[in-house]
Amino acid sequence: MTAVVSAQKICKSFGSLDVLKGIDLEVHEREVLCLIGPSGSGKSTLLRCINHLEKIDAGRLYVDGVLVGYRQRGDKLHELREKEVALQRKDIGMVFQRFNLFPHMTALENVMEAPVQVRREPRSEVRQRALELLDRVGLADKAASYPAQLSGGQQQRVAIARALAMQPKLMLFDEPTSALDPELVGDVLGVMRQLAKDGMTMVVVTHEMQFAREVADKVLFMDGGVVVEAGPPDQVIGDPKHQRTKEFLARVLSPNA
Repeated sequence: MTAVVSAQKICKSFGSLDVLKGIDLEVHEREVLCLIGPSGSGKSTLLRCINHLEKIDAGRLYVDGVLVGYRQRGDKLHELREKEVALQRKDIGMVFQRFNLFPHMTALENVMEAPVQVRREPRSEVRQRALELLDRVGLADKAASYPAQLSGGQQQRVAIARALAMQPKLMLFDEPTSALDPELVGDVLGVMRQLAKDGMTMVVVTHEMQFAREVADKVLFMDGGVVVEAGPPDQVIGDPKHQRTKEFLARVLSPNA
């Protein structure tokens, strides 16, 4: 079975700082992979490499069997033009820490924008799908509201609906609850739980350990640009083998941390 995401020896540096040091991972259809680890461990950079928002320095990265960001000729890689990369990104939805909604558009218009402008789909069809997606994330009554009229949690759920409007084969989440007030986190995680139940393939960078334990098929603990430990959540979070993993979880799971 072809992996939806296949990363092979991924390396990425920013100047003299080595952020990713030969990362390997695979995510198969309908799987949820959660990336956990301390800030600065390379989690978000790895996520951004998957859709070529960051260019890799070495290795190979495939989505649905297609090399991301490059064309291979012989032993050499040639970077794709931005327009070609954009075509690849159409099948990859991404939700960021910040919602990045268009402030001058309603929630409905935000969700409709990409399918109409990028995929050139008929506006009437897109409108119906957008209304259904807003209902799916619990915001059917907010279709006419502007971002400034919505809470942070509501804006993030609109951002999820917007990503889903492109009918992606893969969803990437970069700490989607980290910018939210604690009481708003549950609604966003609830939408993500339902996406997982519905069979969406997902890669999630998160500090929400309970969510990772409940929803993930696989958990990768990263530190210092490498994968320290990987496996099912009951193993990695429930019974970690590596001392560094134990130290990290002791801090994040402690009520006094």
